Amino acid sequence: MTFDQPPVRELLAKHVDYLAAQIGPRILAQPESIEATVAYLRGQWEQMGYEVREEPYESSDGPVKNLYVEIPGSQLPGDVIVLGAHYDTVAQSPGADDNASAVAVLLEASRLLKNQSPRRTLRFVAFACEESPYMSMGSMGSQHHAREAKQRGERVQMLCLEMVGYFLDEPNSQKVPPSIPKFLHGLFPKRGNFLAAIGNLASWKLNWAFRRGFKQATRLSLFSLNLPEKVQEIRRSDNSSFWDQGFPALMLTDTSFLRNPHYHQPTDTPDTLDYDRMSQVTLGVVGAMIRLAK
Repeated sequence: MTFDQPPVRELLAKHVDYLAAQIGPRILAQPESIEATVAYLRGQWEQMGYEVREEPYESSDGPVKNLYVEIPGSQLPGDVIVLGAHYDTVAQSPGADDNASAVAVLLEASRLLKNQSPRRTLRFVAFACEESPYMSMGSMGSQHHAREAKQRGERVQMLCLEMVGYFLDEPNSQKVPPSIPKFLHGLFPKRGNFLAAIGNLASWKLNWAFRRGFKQATRLSLFSLNLPEKVQEIRRSDNSSFWDQGFPALMLTDTSFLRNPHYHQPTDTPDTLDYDRMSQVTLGVVGAMIRLAK
């Protein structure tokens, strides 16, 4: 795949800077922050030539909306490959890695794929309300979108971008999820220099196909794993909303608090991210989506 990488890196940094440095925390209690975020996403997608669609719904704290764009499938339009990322943050953090990094990759993947003619539909969704307390209250934007997709009879495969910008090369910089038995810890990487693709047991075919497309497009290390959902760490993002509707889904992540000390902190700022590796994440995701859409 021969995309021009320097502009990808520069655009990723631009998106993260705007969301995390210029807007800052993106929470419903500060409606101007959500309005600015939605306006930015809409503006970026419209500049790319997409028709931006709103998906409004009532959260536990009032009206909110998902935004999405899509490239209709030429032969199997009801088969939908969803790439999604939440755009909100916790109150105390500017959310560069969580989750401006993922929103930036979402935008750039949609830009790189704009002129594709896929057999299956490619959909790019910016979700509202992923952070606490919305997950436990059924008010997540991804929960709403997954339910609507189920009602429409769509056949969805979902890729969830959840913190994809923090990487470390130092030994023992990567932790193992606490709920993993100690005798299995040796199977996990010790350096935080990879992207993880994590699915539930039912999503193993999607994980295999994703891996093949990703590795054809980038040299970035990819750690692929399918686990039972009783490992609670794997349900902590928008992928779980799609599992609950019976759809295969993966969480694509730098592993969050298992690596990044700035998780949910005021120090989660744009200067802590690795934009070279984020560029590789973007190219890998694009390669995987091209494969999945065939």
